[in-house]
Amino acid sequence: MRAINKPGKQKGDDDYLNRLLSYFQSQFHEKVIQLLMVRKSVFLLKTENNTYILKGYHSNNKLKLQEVFTATLRKEGFLKTYQYLSGPIKEQLFFEGTYYGCIEYLPPHNTPFSYSTQRNRQEGLDLLKQFHQTTASVESRYRTLLSKSDLIAKWTERLRVFSGNLPLIKYFLDDYMISELIVWANWSLAGMIKHRRFYQKEPVVILHGDVAHHNFLRDKKGQLNLIDFDLISIGPPSFDYLQYANRILPNLDWSLGKLGSLKPIGKYLDEKAFLYALAFPADIFREWNRLIREKGYNDQAKIRMVMDLTVDQFHLRKKFISQLQEKVK
Repeated sequence: MRAINKPGKQKGDDDYLNRLLSYFQSQFHEKVIQLLMVRKSVFLLKTENNTYILKGYHSNNKLKLQEVFTATLRKEGFLKTYQYLSGPIKEQLFFEGTYYGCIEYLPPHNTPFSYSTQRNRQEGLDLLKQFHQTTASVESRYRTLLSKSDLIAKWTERLRVFSGNLPLIKYFLDDYMISELIVWANWSLAGMIKHRRFYQKEPVVILHGDVAHHNFLRDKKGQLNLIDFDLISIGPPSFDYLQYANRILPNLDWSLGKLGSLKPIGKYLDEKAFLYALAFPADIFREWNRLIREKGYNDQAKIRMVMDLTVDQFHLRKKFISQLQEKVK
């Protein structure tokens, strides 16, 4: 019976993991043989016969929302995701202030999903579209449980925080680059506000909210699954597609033509509201704000990652935004 932590963790973390293992051993009907930390508050648990994912939540309401939402997806025919399980456990899992959900383990494919190929990028979009089609029919049931997504307000706040962090960021980026980033952001937000009617008239769905590549999981049978619904909200599907576009554009060399070849994103490139939004450097602001918030500026590896994101494709991004500016004239 073993508890395994990530490399580099302190003894206090090991002690916690051992206590957690002991607790889970008392709460599962099956004999627990191993507990492995995947990331913060997420663990892989192996019993003699099965494997599960255990995910922690600070609130029982948040856990129950995830349980109900994933059950709704499956009931409505969206089966390309996991389900929460109650059978293996004796009672609700609660340990030292954290509620744990027991999640079906989807054995991963030998080749992890990434945005590096056109086939994967399109397959991810197709799955996201299926998810939106399913949630469009059930969003009315969740209106009192989920917040309404306001991308303009979210990005306005992200720009405000980035601007407040400039005294530190200026140690790493030159004035020209910072100025360009802020100009792009202001131009983008102004256009989104001017054409916000488009977002308001688009039929709403339940948005996934975090379409990073690691939330698409290809299982060992080859089926692509959508996972991790912690950031679901209600809003127009274009909000998820904007985030998806922002995630994949570095793999497309910031080519508007290549982006337009992907369905359903292609149809949005005739909408000025969407084009303006594509110019917002959401990824750059997100990572710099996180770096400052978590005081990661003393970690050379973290600095290098954020610098690469900001600098390596800066001129390609600048050319891309020039194309957007021409297209909306």
